[in-house]
Amino acid sequence: MKINILSRGKTLYSTQRMVEEAEAAGHQVKVIDPLKCDIKLERQKPSVYYKGEKLDKPDAIIPRIGASITFYGTAIVRQFEAMNCFTTVSSQALVRSRDKLQSLQRLSSAGVGMPKTVFTNFGKHTDAILKMVDGPPVVIKVLEGTQGIGVNLAEDFDSAQTILEAYNTMQSRVIVQEFIKEAGGADLRAFVVGNRVVGAMKRQAMEGEFRSNLHRGGSAKQIKLSKEEELTAIGAAKSLGLGVCGVDLLQSARGPLVLEVNSSPGLEGIEGATNYNIAREIIKFIEQSV
Repeated sequence: MKINILSRGKTLYSTQRMVEEAEAAGHQVKVIDPLKCDIKLERQKPSVYYKGEKLDKPDAIIPRIGASITFYGTAIVRQFEAMNCFTTVSSQALVRSRDKLQSLQRLSSAGVGMPKTVFTNFGKHTDAILKMVDGPPVVIKVLEGTQGIGVNLAEDFDSAQTILEAYNTMQSRVIVQEFIKEAGGADLRAFVVGNRVVGAMKRQAMEGEFRSNLHRGGSAKQIKLSKEEELTAIGAAKSLGLGVCGVDLLQSARGPLVLEVNSSPGLEGIEGATNYNIAREIIKFIEQSV
């Protein structure tokens, strides 16, 4: 098959691993920077040009679209879809997953476990907001934040009010979430491919930090998910229509709770922690789907 990986960097770990596994399986692979693509629109003849040259139609694409280029990257994915190319992440699923509020609304509607969450239009009624999520303490997140950036723990009413007022002044929209104390500063990352979990790790925040992201200095180790955790991760991926994703879970007294679903999860952390060949699973998923 001909596979195009939409990625800004050929040397990125995740991109390199998928190139290696695709070539090992006998496929032709190209790494395409989506920002260097042009879209040509004409009646029933959709096409994509790369650095001025028309691209041959691939059999499949693997979008590795960073949050900062969601709009243009999604447009490129949509154009390949118009050319009847299989994609591991659809353009619509990509848009849904990048909108934290819409993601949580869909998870809620699908009956997926999640922390109590409040979204308000720059509301100043801090006390009422905190009561809705059984706080303080509470977690306050910027809607556009990634890799733990824009995530704050407010341990009391005064700090919550200060944080909310600061974001309101900047006209930055946030969500306020219940703080799950029993999680102990740890979360689970379940890597979903197709309709199954192909690897999972437990990430532990460094001392004095409540965010367990590896980018924030957290550590990771392989973990075997419970059946309920596995079904929750698969249900979250399905509710957003994602064929490949990372689902972040908290272990709570009332069962697994979904924090976030990542439509472009990195492979380095999960492969390093589990010693599983996740990249190969993605290529197998394409082989089974095309």
